Amino acid sequence: MNNLFDRLFRDNTGEIIVAQAPNIPILVWIGATLLKLVFKTGQAKIALDVLAFGSLLYWSFLEITQGATYFRRDLGVIVLIALMVSVIERFGKVPTVTASSNRATS
Repeated sequence: MNNLFDRLFRDNTGEIIVAQAPNIPILVWIGATLLKLVFKTGQAKIALDVLAFGSLLYWSFLEITQGATYFRRDLGVIVLIALMVSVIERFGKVPTVTASSNRATS
């Protein structure tokens, strides 16, 4: 039977796959995220932010392109969208200049 559960959680051999051991990009993301609890400012935090973001981006790419099940592929898409939203929220805001800040005071 080819129901929704089968389509989401069975791989191409018919085995049910719900969870797997974490792969290297996820372990790197977990490690960098935990280290950010120690290094809260400075260049180390910036480097850990980049490392965490890059490893999660790479993980989502791997899941989208090579995920064993549709669930894993969908999860990769969701994480990729969440990463894009976080970048837009962090860097996408353009500062606005109000008219009153441009006027010379008399």
